[in-house]
Amino acid sequence: MKKTTLIKHAKIVNEGTIFSGDILIEGEYIKEIGASISAKSADVHVFDAEGKYVLPGAIDDQVHFREPGLTDKANIATESKAAIAGGITSFIEMPNTNPQTTTIEKLEEKFEIASRTSSANYSFMFGGTNDNLEEILKLDENQVAGLKLFLGSSTGNMLVDDPKVLEKIFENTNMVISVHCEDEGTIKKNFKTYHDEYGDDIPVKFHPKIRSEEACYLSSSRAIELAKKTGARLHVFHLSTGKETDLFTNKIPLKDKKITAEVCIHHLWFSEEDYDEKGTLIKWNPAVKTKTDREQLWEALLDDRIDVIATDHAPHTIKEKQNVYTSAPSGGPLVQHALPAMLEMYHKGKISLEKIVEKMCHNPAILFDVARRGYVKEGYFADLVLVDLNNPWTVKKDNILYKCGWSPFEGATFKSRITDTFLNGTLVYKNGKFKDVKAAKRLTFNR
Repeated sequence: MKKTTLIKHAKIVNEGTIFSGDILIEGEYIKEIGASISAKSADVHVFDAEGKYVLPGAIDDQVHFREPGLTDKANIATESKAAIAGGITSFIEMPNTNPQTTTIEKLEEKFEIASRTSSANYSFMFGGTNDNLEEILKLDENQVAGLKLFLGSSTGNMLVDDPKVLEKIFENTNMVISVHCEDEGTIKKNFKTYHDEYGDDIPVKFHPKIRSEEACYLSSSRAIELAKKTGARLHVFHLSTGKETDLFTNKIPLKDKKITAEVCIHHLWFSEEDYDEKGTLIKWNPAVKTKTDREQLWEALLDDRIDVIATDHAPHTIKEKQNVYTSAPSGGPLVQHALPAMLEMYHKGKISLEKIVEKMCHNPAILFDVARRGYVKEGYFADLVLVDLNNPWTVKKDNILYKCGWSPFEGATFKSRITDTFLNGTLVYKNGKFKDVKAAKRLTFNR
């Protein structure tokens, strides 16, 4: 017999509206949504959501969970738990692990790990290189989230810098091609200038001067030009400059866009003024830039030139982060605190709840053709997040769930708290505690 749960008295945020109602969950799916639903039998578990908002589970289209090969920093088990506590019920993980996910064999190995250890729904991107086009052509586009290309500096051979190969990849796949855009030549030139002056201990405040606006714009504009030439489906990850936002349109619906954009939490929250306090803890690629850039990113997000909010969750150990500039890696952990941070921006009047749900839940589902997720909708998987908007808490060492044990938000107080997370119809997280149940599933795609 299917397990049945009735969520009563919820404020449901979905498809641009907020309404009071009940949600009947049968098995893994939402069976019914209505103003007042009665429990038909004693077997129905009634869940009172009085005073809480119900959101679709967020879909994070860009995370680095570090498994295999870099598990001193993180692994799929630890980081997916942190995601669930943060209201992210589905993630798409990146290919720059060790070994890199650039063959179908390595991709399937990651799926196997996630099937055993993930607390959240999962999929992976396949990495493009200068020499793996044959593997790309073998991919089943309904079984993998998409392609990831590094058009700026990255590890190993994942930098795709051969224009002929790049054009062939763009011409030969129907999948979403997600790109990290920073121009390598510009970065190297800028780095030399600062390294000549400071040696390895470059003050971190110069990070956005090294990984500059010019480096970002040059690379992203080239990628867009190539996408237009080839008709490829292009998604530009983690915009960090105001200048880049002018490359994107809000004139057509997302489902019809061939070229889309994303912004990450850290580029919406921090600016270069925070380097003095936070140092390398906010060293990311692309770099956190000026307050003006941050405001222009917000403007583009709210007027729909930017389509998705993601995290680029990329943990490193605190010991690594404490190195001098040239040795301190870029990236930081964010999945546990992304939704609370955006809800804080709601409290500050910066963004509506409906827009948060659009950018973190609906749009990733549309953009990647995720099957039956990203909405509070009958017939969809019951991935649901309950939020108390007035239950403050402070980010401290003892409540950080990342394996690396630190957060750039440490010391921040958030007004909103994720109290409960349902995954595929199962309550998996409640009031800071995880249920001992296995509910995660591999994401599928309707393409």
